[in-house]
Amino acid sequence: MIRTLLADDQEPVRWALRLVLDAEADIEVVAEAADGAEAVEKARYGHVDVVVLDLRMPRLDGIAAIRRIGESVNPAPAVVALTTFDVDEYLFGALKAGAAGFVLKDSEPALLVDAVRAAARGQGLLDPQVTRRTLRRFAEPVAKRPDGRERLTPRELEVLRHVAKGMSNAEIAGALVVGEGTVKTHVARMLAKLGLRTRVHLVIHAYEHGLVDGR
Repeated sequence: MIRTLLADDQEPVRWALRLVLDAEADIEVVAEAADGAEAVEKARYGHVDVVVLDLRMPRLDGIAAIRRIGESVNPAPAVVALTTFDVDEYLFGALKAGAAGFVLKDSEPALLVDAVRAAARGQGLLDPQVTRRTLRRFAEPVAKRPDGRERLTPRELEVLRHVAKGMSNAEIAGALVVGEGTVKTHVARMLAKLGLRTRVHLVIHAYEHGLVDGR
């Protein structure tokens, strides 16, 4: 059972999210929080696996809450950030603070369920509605750090560029005319070679170091 904490300052939103998640046999909403500070407190003592957290909340904003959860909770629950297009300036900061993924509030409910499950498995899920333009706009070049390009094969770099575009393993397999299992293997090897934890961090790495569009 995936024990989940919902954090959003709007009660109707929390109610809707609870309806979606509690309908799943493997997910249980065990706590709710109405602001960022309360989310940190309940994550610290609530023994939760995943926190679904709005990026705009009073007392403590979502990015700061994600960071504090990662620093003060052991073991730290995975965080799925909720966002909307009109606040996408918070998106990249949330991922860098440690969010395992993010979902737009107007996405299909099934995507939120998938994101919670992926986070519980130690993986990440990016809402496909978030475009390359959005990530590019807020990515910060990190010229001083090696990009790891030399550790990746040409095929792995090709897969990475597709991952950075928000494509699923199945979509990448179709584009490259290979099996989906082959794509999964490439992603796992890239994570190991680059010392990254999730697919989300692969996307961040690709945009930070200009590994997109053949650069």
